[in-house]
Amino acid sequence: MEPAEYALMDAAEARMWWYRALHTRLVAALHGIHGTVLDAGCGTGGLLAVLRTRRPDLAMVGIEWSPQAACRAASKSGGAIVRGTVNAMPFGDASFSAVITADVLCHGAVDPAAALAELKRVLRPGGRLIVNLPAYRWLLSAHDRRVHNVRRYTSGQTMRLLQHSGFAQIRARYWNGLLLPLMIAHRKLLAGPDDASDVAAFPPWLDATLHGMTSIERLIPFPLPAGGSVLATAERP
Repeated sequence: MEPAEYALMDAAEARMWWYRALHTRLVAALHGIHGTVLDAGCGTGGLLAVLRTRRPDLAMVGIEWSPQAACRAASKSGGAIVRGTVNAMPFGDASFSAVITADVLCHGAVDPAAALAELKRVLRPGGRLIVNLPAYRWLLSAHDRRVHNVRRYTSGQTMRLLQHSGFAQIRARYWNGLLLPLMIAHRKLLAGPDDASDVAAFPPWLDATLHGMTSIERLIPFPLPAGGSVLATAERP
């Protein structure tokens, strides 16, 4: 990502509604997992810091390409952070009980096939992979260009990607669906070609409203037909 985007992420991820909603879903996806967990593409360490508080029983490791972001992640989370690429990770086979990779396989510098082969390699048999991805290629925007996203996925594409990489017990669902109309309006109807990053400080009332919508969405008992993101889980056979 652009250095400025890492700075925005670092400042916003503890309080911005979208990061809080994402982290809640990622923590929930770790239910039943014990042992050591890898955050593959940990950025500035926001998720690791959340896990340190909510799941202190887990041993946490992060890997991040940007040296500045890796340094900040180590300071913020207190976790073990390694600098490297998800395309070729410096970990032994079957090292982790679970691996999380949030909005990483969509990056231009990432080879999805190579990265998924690595993620599978470092997972223990029966270990859980948790993937979050931005949804719908037609939603590519100025923000995606700023963070070097070149791919967005449907839930079906996500499932096929994981199947082709040899994972089993695959489940993929959209989330952030209630706010999808606002997202479309913001990205396609209102934004200009040089629009600012989507990561920003929102007025408290607006941030609380948007986060509240994502919380209501979690109570819906059936899969949403569409959403701004796809969250998938899978297992290494």
